[in-house]
Amino acid sequence: MSDNAANGAAQTGPTLTVQKLYVKDASFEVPNAPMIFQEQAQPQISLNLAQRVNNFADGLYEVVLTVTVTCKVGEKTAYLAEVQQAGVFGLAGFSDNDLQAVLATYCSHTLYPYARQCISDLVQGGGFPPFLLQPINFEQVYAESMAQRAQQGAAVQANA
Repeated sequence: MSDNAANGAAQTGPTLTVQKLYVKDASFEVPNAPMIFQEQAQPQISLNLAQRVNNFADGLYEVVLTVTVTCKVGEKTAYLAEVQQAGVFGLAGFSDNDLQAVLATYCSHTLYPYARQCISDLVQGGGFPPFLLQPINFEQVYAESMAQRAQQGAAVQANA
């Protein structure tokens, strides 16, 4: 029996808690209204994702997932919807590498459905047909990002 177990202390590993989820900012623009509602061309949708992490207290992280959806019809912007979905996460006991992975994957994965619903509500409330963003595999996005960073690091070392 270990000393910790003999003393009644529980051995714990890394811990993660979701403390608060909230919309930090949301905007919706229809710059070409009302004429855009008369357009008949096929809309083109583009999606941009960004993440920002703020370690604002010991073991507390604010993660902000920004989702921007732009819809164009021809050369005209039909709408622009942007949501900053945020959450406060408590993380303790993670190595630096694991901490970065959890912040980029688990936290974004937790926030995304809320941002997705908010975007959908904004688009429909703006007078456009219902729109639902497809699920995103944040683990794959993170893995690709890390591979790209490693490749860029290798290129920098080769040029040095």
